Amino acid sequence: MGNARNLAFWVVLFLMILALFNLFSDGSNTMNSRQISYSDFIERVQNDQVTAVTIDGEDVMITGSDGQQYATVRPMGEDISDRLIQQGVDVRVIKQQSSGFMSMLGVWLPFILLIGVWIFFMNRMQGGGKGGAMGFGKSRAKLLTEKHGRVTFDDVAGIDEAKEELEEIVEFLRNPQKFSRLGGKIPKGALLVGPPGTGKTLLARAIAGEAGVPFFTISGSDFVEMFVGVGASRVRDMFEQAKKSAPCILFIDEIDAVGRARGVGIGGGNDEREQTLNQLLVEMDGFEANEGIIIVAATNRKDVLDPALLRPGRFDRQIHVPNPDIKGREKILSVHARKVPVGPDVDLRLIARGTPGFSGADLMNLVNEAALMAARIGRRFVSMADFESAKDKVMLGVERRSLVLTPEQKEKTAYHEAGHAIVGLSLPKCDPVYKATIIPRGGALGMVVSLPEMDRLNFHKDEAKQKIIMTMAGKAAEIIKYGEEGVSNGPAGDIQQASALARAMVMRWGMSDKVGAVDYAEAHEGYNGSTGGFSVSASTKELIEQEVRELIEAGYQEARRILLEKEVEFERLAKGLLEYETLTGEEIGRIVRGEPLDGGDDDAPSSLIPAVTAIPKAGKPAPGGDPAPA
Repeated sequence: MGNARNLAFWVVLFLMILALFNLFSDGSNTMNSRQISYSDFIERVQNDQVTAVTIDGEDVMITGSDGQQYATVRPMGEDISDRLIQQGVDVRVIKQQSSGFMSMLGVWLPFILLIGVWIFFMNRMQGGGKGGAMGFGKSRAKLLTEKHGRVTFDDVAGIDEAKEELEEIVEFLRNPQKFSRLGGKIPKGALLVGPPGTGKTLLARAIAGEAGVPFFTISGSDFVEMFVGVGASRVRDMFEQAKKSAPCILFIDEIDAVGRARGVGIGGGNDEREQTLNQLLVEMDGFEANEGIIIVAATNRKDVLDPALLRPGRFDRQIHVPNPDIKGREKILSVHARKVPVGPDVDLRLIARGTPGFSGADLMNLVNEAALMAARIGRRFVSMADFESAKDKVMLGVERRSLVLTPEQKEKTAYHEAGHAIVGLSLPKCDPVYKATIIPRGGALGMVVSLPEMDRLNFHKDEAKQKIIMTMAGKAAEIIKYGEEGVSNGPAGDIQQASALARAMVMRWGMSDKVGAVDYAEAHEGYNGSTGGFSVSASTKELIEQEVRELIEAGYQEARRILLEKEVEFERLAKGLLEYETLTGEEIGRIVRGEPLDGGDDDAPSSLIPAVTAIPKAGKPAPGGDPAPA
């Protein structure tokens, strides 16, 4: 279709040039000649004042005896050549082209141009020429052919259970007799569910690389248009294409764009989206069976999908694709590390231990950042120091060394962060301190990062309480050092984190004896983005806020007690931060014990790697990430 459009465009352009050339060539002969009447021309011939004549159809070009050029038009049908020859005039006749075609072209050319422009713009308005002027309801599914950059299951790591489920579907397509002889039927659909960046789309690409059958891919947003009925038409056309290529796999990315529950939202829902969803439900499992078509869909919003879409017979398998555990992270790092030259000192398992909560996309970004840092310095390979620096950049933000801080601001930040670190080291249920810094990163003037020893699967009450204590230690440190009136707005981020954790304990986790094991999160306006699902009494709200306040106040008092008890260690660490600016977990322990640190370049990344390296979810550091003063 696209080639035909291009050919038509060049044909029309050629005809336009031809018409213009003919127009100007006709006028060029008479442009420099003076027009005379036909009777004057005959009179001049009779008076022997004409020496040569050129006859071009009805046009007559005259050369006078005085050398002047004249032009006239003879009457249609009159032959004057004999008279001219008798008078001794030199007569020359120009052979005529088919004037009928050119005259017809001159009449129809404007209409042809208008029709061509109209078709062009209509084609653009209807989605780039997908099927021409009648292709508005055609499917936009693309047949995926990965001749270059083919992805297989060897490129997918860290989600072994999800991969096994999909490997079985691929095996079913390759050898259906293996399963059908025992009465097994091929699954109709598989729904990949998981947070962003865990590899759902990568798994689909791996299926395409492994299956050896046609693989159609489309996004959920490609179905929905402003006109009602277009999405349903595209669904029908998509399944018609798939039937012609069966057995095949049809991948719908971000299916929540079209598969949202019907009848919800303001006004009861969206007619176009609901018609599209109805058609999708019928095509997946209606009266007409679509044998040999396997639907694979991906979403990170399973909670908003329509229940009819999730039942067996449509999506027979719901495959959860979670964030990888420590073994999975090590495998993912090894996959991405194959593409970069890695130094002999790099320990991928140590990096995996230090990145709990990272998704596959986060780990890919970590390897890329490490490679960029090594290239910026001019190294031939990526070292462990580059990975550590990249990890700090990803989880803490870029260092803002250009930010000018006064000595007073640096000192207050050092004591604030030292308070977090000392309390964190003193509480047995707190995560080990990974790093402390007073170099501004992101929106914080300094921070202390605590890292779990292993992947955290649950949160206990005593752990949550000690987390609040460590979080409130920054404010306690400032008040101990500078007094009640000398506290800054630095603890604003700490207060926010402590409040969120305390509210979760009271309202969601049932960790308050007075409030009880009742979930009040949906009823409390403003918490968790909720505007309230049910009403509660004023006394209950007051009790909730009282319990939250008591948890935070108790945490502050305990943090103050610990800092007063460990005043010497507190002072040592604050002065150490002022001197070195950034300290690792092992270096913090040595300073607290009063041991000297090895000399070296303070600005270079530390080569000391903490015994336990782990990190919360990327972009969310542990307590100590304090905002810069307004």
